[in-house]
Amino acid sequence: MSLPIIIGISGASGAVYAVRLLEVLAELGRETFLVVSKAGQRTIEEELGMDIKEIRDRATRWFPIADIGASIASGSVRTAGMIVAPCSIRTAAEIATGNTSTLLTRAADVVLKERRRLVLMVRETPLHTGHLRTLTQLSEMNAIIAPPVPAFYAKPASLDDVVDHGVGRILDLFDIDSGKVRRWKEGDGGNEVSPPA
Repeated sequence: MSLPIIIGISGASGAVYAVRLLEVLAELGRETFLVVSKAGQRTIEEELGMDIKEIRDRATRWFPIADIGASIASGSVRTAGMIVAPCSIRTAAEIATGNTSTLLTRAADVVLKERRRLVLMVRETPLHTGHLRTLTQLSEMNAIIAPPVPAFYAKPASLDDVVDHGVGRILDLFDIDSGKVRRWKEGDGGNEVSPPA
């Protein structure tokens, strides 16, 4: 049985990645738990012109950001891990310090303490040294820092192609083949090399 994946949406630009993650995981029959920060909700409205209810309807279950007693705030609830998409620097800093003021950052903290996979789609550029130190600290805590960087070798024809490839690469980190990734030199035939004698 596949465990659910928590999707957190913070206030950085790039909420389209979370929406697409929810859609693709639903297509694959995977259960998702959703938590959206207040800033994330505003970004969804401004960037995508979507109501928060439209986003919630794409998840299996959703939790209010202030509900610190929600199931995902406890390590006893089994999940495959969590993806924060996008992840603001403020959210990253809260997770790095353990100063978790919302359900989103508490859920991420729980994922780390239970040694589950935490993927942070950090959306900020340029990064100053303080940002880099925070991200280094998170990496040392076994979080995976995965900014949504386009892969132009995939020859995207649209913004949707860019987003789908990024979503596919994130799901690869959970060993989920979404069918959305055009892999480097996949199917080019290559040149067979004889094994050494």
